[in-house]
Amino acid sequence: QLVESGGGLVQPGGSLRLSCAASEFILRLYAVGWFRQAPGKEREKVSCISKTDIGTEYVDSVKGRFTISRDNVKNMVYLQMNSLKPEDTAVYYCTAYPGVSCAGLYEYRGQGTLVTVSS
Repeated sequence: QLVESGGGLVQPGGSLRLSCAASEFILRLYAVGWFRQAPGKEREKVSCISKTDIGTEYVDSVKGRFTISRDNVKNMVYLQMNSLKPEDTAVYYCTAYPGVSCAGLYEYRGQGTLVTVSS
């Protein structure tokens, strides 16, 4: 239902765009978000875009650097990540929540894509 791509190795200050291919069913009925998990750290919800596409949310540590968007024609959700920092290194997961926003537990999750920020 959700397939991520776009991860890789990037230098500090660089950019990456993560993509999440979603089914039309999910994009129509679910809010979609990204969370990340770094080795030895707690899972962190990074960003969310609402089901109605009128609201976005970001964790404070990525505000001003990351942008989430969705293309309901292509059935895609994107996470544009700019000014990347080593602390952004993690596996990033695309998730779908059965509500207007990304509150509570996700119902679907992709396999994850690894982002490594290092010189």
